Amino acid sequence: MSKEMKVPTVGESISEVTVGQWFKKDGDQVELDEILCELESDKATFEFPAEAAGILRIKAQEGDTVEIGGLICVIEDAQDAAKSTPSEASPAKEAPAKKASGSGEIKEMIVPTVGESITEVTLANWIKKDGDFVTLDEIIAEVDSDKATFELPAEATGVLRHVAKEGDVLEIGGLICKIEVTEAAPAKESDSTPSTSTPEKTASSNENYATGHASPAASKILAEKGIASSAVSGTGKDGRITKEDAMSAQKPAETPKPAAPAAKAEAAPAPSVPGSREVRREKMSSLRKTVSRRLVAVKNETAMLTTFNEVNMKPIMDLRSKFKDQFKEKHGVGLGFMSFFTKAVCVALKEWPAVNAQIDGNEIVFNDFCDISIAVSAPKGLVVPVIRNAESMSFDQIEKEILRLAGKARDNKLSIEEMTGGTFTITNGGVFGSMMSTPIINAPQSAILGMHNIVERPIAENGQVVIRPMMYVALSYDHRIIDGRESVSFLVRVKQLLEDPTRLLFGV
Repeated sequence: MSKEMKVPTVGESISEVTVGQWFKKDGDQVELDEILCELESDKATFEFPAEAAGILRIKAQEGDTVEIGGLICVIEDAQDAAKSTPSEASPAKEAPAKKASGSGEIKEMIVPTVGESITEVTLANWIKKDGDFVTLDEIIAEVDSDKATFELPAEATGVLRHVAKEGDVLEIGGLICKIEVTEAAPAKESDSTPSTSTPEKTASSNENYATGHASPAASKILAEKGIASSAVSGTGKDGRITKEDAMSAQKPAETPKPAAPAAKAEAAPAPSVPGSREVRREKMSSLRKTVSRRLVAVKNETAMLTTFNEVNMKPIMDLRSKFKDQFKEKHGVGLGFMSFFTKAVCVALKEWPAVNAQIDGNEIVFNDFCDISIAVSAPKGLVVPVIRNAESMSFDQIEKEILRLAGKARDNKLSIEEMTGGTFTITNGGVFGSMMSTPIINAPQSAILGMHNIVERPIAENGQVVIRPMMYVALSYDHRIIDGRESVSFLVRVKQLLEDPTRLLFGV
């Protein structure tokens, strides 16, 4: 009995995911709970385990965008697969035999159905040239839809003949290319049969066609950079070139140098132009597009305002200087600013519950707990893991949790559960040198606190001008649910707690 595997619910506001990378190939034997592929949402990358043991049949390709509940793959029962394999596989192997007989068969390839709402696609680029020899299931082109870029595999073995050109917009079912069936396939499958260098090369690469092959996103980036995929070593599964490999790849400096002597006489005036005016384009990733869409939605769908204040950080800095060594010796973790801000925010949220609430349709949902989202800079961008029930945690527990989540973020190991469900967010632009900013709300939350850099400034204290380490703090909030009195009072309470941190110890 076959097991259909669909995209699970991975978060409250996540409606679709992108298939990142397959670790198993179509037709592979997989075991229960074995990791099949990676799925990417706008918040995190997570692993997709097998829900049964059997033979894998892939339905969604790398780069495809699949809605929650959409079909990703099917796992056939081993016994059913064994029964169906002879009847299904033999025609596939008989087909090349017929083709080898010189019947002149031509396989027409059309645009496949790639999604319910997608009616047309654009031919992004040909990976194989017109007249190239291709093998069954070898990637020959990339096709763009309004949701994702996906690869087009060859449906037969033979000589490729282009019909559509790069940039052409094709309707679903439209003709893309034709494949003239040749008798090269049997030579490729037989190790003992003598063959020409081309089939031998194809046979060896067919053992693992992922090696040296760029993913759709990576191929686009390399094309824009003018770098051949053969010049890039892949770090992905089976040597596949990932988007990160393409982004970090640099065009070899030695390549243009040999041509320089020949072109020196013709291009003599070129060196006199100072500076470089090169333009580089990179296709926006599906993650970045989703984040962009959500940020614009927040700006358009919320009545967002920002209120500011400043905090004298000297009391906290004095406490840290006094106890940081003892704190680290006892708890094994450093004492940072984030634990003070988290504790202060939790106290203020209890006193002003509207700041910790959110709108759900025509209702306001008030939370009696504080799940604090902490913005962390990760290789793929800014992520916001959540500290659960921060109001009940001690300073050392908060510091340890922040350290754990930040480490997982840098290693791209955060799970969906660790990224969703926050009630309030703290972001620290000060680590990058920001003096002041208006942070944007992390929907569906209603408020976010922005920390900034600490700068020594002259202030009036007890009638005298003194130099103090000062930090601007900003609270962006949704005015539909939080009134001005609540937002300003909340921020003033946070300032009060931070400037006299002993209040945090006594709860006053």
